[in-house]
Amino acid sequence: MPISERFDGLGAIPGDWGRSVVCIGVFDGVHRGHRAIIDATRRLADVVGGRVVAATFDPHPSAVVRPDTQPLMLSTLDQRVALLGEAGADAVLVLTFTPELATWTPAEFVERVLVDGLHAAGVVVGEGFRFGHRAAGDVALLEKLGAAHDFVVAPLSLEVGAVVEQGDAGQVAWSSTYIRQCVLEGDVAEAARALQRPHRIEGVVVHGDHRGRELGYPTANLDPVVHAAVPADGVYAGWLVRGGVRSAESLPVAISIGTNPTFDGEERRVEAYVLDRTDLDLYGENVAFDFVERLRPTLKFDGVDPLLVQMKQDVDRARAVLTARHH
Repeated sequence: MPISERFDGLGAIPGDWGRSVVCIGVFDGVHRGHRAIIDATRRLADVVGGRVVAATFDPHPSAVVRPDTQPLMLSTLDQRVALLGEAGADAVLVLTFTPELATWTPAEFVERVLVDGLHAAGVVVGEGFRFGHRAAGDVALLEKLGAAHDFVVAPLSLEVGAVVEQGDAGQVAWSSTYIRQCVLEGDVAEAARALQRPHRIEGVVVHGDHRGRELGYPTANLDPVVHAAVPADGVYAGWLVRGGVRSAESLPVAISIGTNPTFDGEERRVEAYVLDRTDLDLYGENVAFDFVERLRPTLKFDGVDPLLVQMKQDVDRARAVLTARHH
């Protein structure tokens, strides 16, 4: 479901927008837990009236408040906005997180964003939600401010909907932190289960060593966007999406991440071979890599011949994995 509106800042909200039912968060990755929050917001909107608005922040608040704790991101801002729309938000408000915004008291945030900006009739947040300068506000304060400004607050427990799943490993909370850990460990299949789609990184195709072309497997070398959560070193089956959008052309690929230890490489590369294609010129294009399954870790081979044998096996396995997934 595409979003109907995107508001880049409070000043972009139309004067005749009307009442909103708002959920607030970074929503990095727009995973299963986030979708449960959007669903809860929709249910509240059906009761109190108003359109569903997801309020998000860019850059990540940690980048401003504690730069040394800036997390690697599961999605770009544009992807996040599109995914929030698909999840059911009627509009997305993008608040630029600045040092000045970080100084707003909880009351200022509520008055500027929820009351004056979005005319909130209801607000849905996680039960651990904190807001305002030095995270001074909590759900209890939000409820008190809501009573004063005529909006209801619905705290969402982690036990609701798809936010938590009981499995063999016990309780799993669908969080960006959990998914980020999966990605950084190379478990892109588990990340995809939590995201309900393959993990994606985007960037521009740049020139590499051209060694793949010499070996018969020309690759597209990706320069990922800053702070992208790049999976652990290894070889993966996935998709190269031209244009970086879901409706664009998707090509099956074997993706390699690492330093090319067989050739004593030092620079970490993210590169993809489009299966059975040697005719593509992707240099300078903005593309996305979608990661479906990790095939193996990075290995160092004793020369080109054993490397070529393994590369053929990687390509064959990637083809089998992607064919089975019916992308």
